[in-house]
Amino acid sequence: MSLAMTRALMGPTVYDRVLAVNTFGTKTVLLISALGFLTERPEFLDLAIVYALINFIGTIAVLKFFEYRDLGWTRPPEAGSE
Repeated sequence: MSLAMTRALMGPTVYDRVLAVNTFGTKTVLLISALGFLTERPEFLDLAIVYALINFIGTIAVLKFFEYRDLGWTRPPEAGSE
């Protein structure tokens, strides 16, 4: 996890940083799941699923923001398509 955080802070491009933060989130989900399994607390799996969904939605939102510079803007229709 420390390597992913280092890459997130020092990544040469924005996309490297987004990938590193996504990797960090995925490893956190795995850590929460393993901790829940080892301590026999199944409610930790619910927390891990919620965290995974937040991680996924956040990654999509950040990538959309960097592509369009606005989260509400959509791509215009292609020329010739009706």
